[in-house]
Amino acid sequence: MSYSALAVAAVVGVLVVDLAVYRTRMVTRRVFWVAYAIIVVFQLLMNGVLTGLDVVVYDPAAIWGPRIAYAPVEDLLFGFALVTLTLATWAAVNRRANTARRRDLETDTRRSSTR
Repeated sequence: MSYSALAVAAVVGVLVVDLAVYRTRMVTRRVFWVAYAIIVVFQLLMNGVLTGLDVVVYDPAAIWGPRIAYAPVEDLLFGFALVTLTLATWAAVNRRANTARRRDLETDTRRSSTR
């Protein structure tokens, strides 16, 4: 599988996890896109440095060809998948922990009915 196909598969997989598995709907939130825009700036900066100085070299046969800041556009797809999966996982774990904490509080703080 080419780098391009893997990048597309990563995005599709993460969208399925976010929307159907975790159901955090991270990609539907405005705050996600604002945060992601900030992240993309730094991603492009680092990709530009690494690929512009030939620290990382891509096989032209494995990528689509268009580049942004010297890096192939597929890097943006992988970056999106990485950031989205990380934030969706964090939100899902946090939601689960909060649900468990609320359940503990409900059982621990109930007053006895024998008073």
